[in-house]
Amino acid sequence: MSDLLLGQVLHFTADPFDHGLSAARLDEALVIDAGKIIAVGTAEALRRQYPQARVTDYGRSLISAGFVDAHVHYPQTAIIASWGKRLIDWLNSYTFPEEMRFSNLSYAQDVANRYFDLTVSNGTTSVCSYCTIHPESVDAFFTAAATRNQRVWAGKTCMDRNAPEGLRDTPQSAYDDSKRLLNKWHGQGRASYVITPRFSPTSTLEQLHALGTLWREHPECLMQTHLSEQTDEIAWVKDLFPQSRDYLDTYESQGLLREGAIYGHAIHLTEREKSRLKEAGASLIHCPTSNTFIGSGLFDMGGLKAAGQRIGLATDTGGGSSFSMLRTMAAAYEVGQLAGRALHPAELWWLATQGSARSLHADALIGNIAPGMEADLVIVDLASTPAIEQATRRADDIWQALFPTIMMGDDRAIRATWVAGARIHGS
Repeated sequence: MSDLLLGQVLHFTADPFDHGLSAARLDEALVIDAGKIIAVGTAEALRRQYPQARVTDYGRSLISAGFVDAHVHYPQTAIIASWGKRLIDWLNSYTFPEEMRFSNLSYAQDVANRYFDLTVSNGTTSVCSYCTIHPESVDAFFTAAATRNQRVWAGKTCMDRNAPEGLRDTPQSAYDDSKRLLNKWHGQGRASYVITPRFSPTSTLEQLHALGTLWREHPECLMQTHLSEQTDEIAWVKDLFPQSRDYLDTYESQGLLREGAIYGHAIHLTEREKSRLKEAGASLIHCPTSNTFIGSGLFDMGGLKAAGQRIGLATDTGGGSSFSMLRTMAAAYEVGQLAGRALHPAELWWLATQGSARSLHADALIGNIAPGMEADLVIVDLASTPAIEQATRRADDIWQALFPTIMMGDDRAIRATWVAGARIHGS
């Protein structure tokens, strides 16, 4: 049976960074059938056209594409909001000890299921995650996602140096494990495998080369890693790779730069790096709560978008301090203010949905509401708390009504989450 959902249906016809508010459209209803959106329009017209459809009336709530989180570390779920470290100390003090536990499949399964329960309750329907070096961590992630029928991306994190014993693989085992997991999971249901070197400091040139070789053999996959997150990290990379022109060149020289490359953070970029990233069609992922929480710096959203870079938005769990893409949008707004470019609510919402989907080369499938797209949706209560309600009541348009929820909203604002046309959270 078809489902007819009534509410304020927000969708995009273009990128609001390029086309302003004319890129956004507000409708009254949509129809879902067999996991896909089949119609969008006025409530009257769709009621008439689909008289047998099961009706769910969300009133004045916002109906949007589900949030797409383009850079996460699901194994860091349990250590989110740990106190007081910058990047390298964060890895050594919190991340690496926790990731050691993921050789245990049962533990990995428990964290993976908890992670998806938390993110779905925050309206996130798709994520792109790093796992650990353990194949068990990859199997646990994809299995948990499959039980919820979510579209997800993930890969075994590869490291062969500057990590504890038990968290290091080798160039050959990184290649072999990644290839086996890729063949097992890529394209199974809604799962996609991502080739995943953690970052240059934890991979030798030999390992980066092996993963570049695997990517050439499987160009249908994405590749994810980190780039220019902190200044001391960049200095470390320079010491480790004295032959490289810059941080990006450590990847580029080993075949890890082209369309389909996804670089988390990308805060402190050189002009050469910016030029090559744009030329290659790579994606840059803005992680604002992480960048402020561990003191990395301010992402240049205004300058990078104006230059035509492909950009997504992410929580960066658990260096990021929230599972919520609402909180992530709020942090992106605050970072933009500090950097001199205030982001409009339409731009923020686009980044959390269509922009992130585009960064993952999935914008024809998810991240928007249009006929033929997969029915991953979030229903947002625009008056979820007294503070938000009193601010929304004064609104003159949808953006004034939405902005208080962006800035102050949390999981209480998520009335329901739909995945592939089925409601899996809320009512």
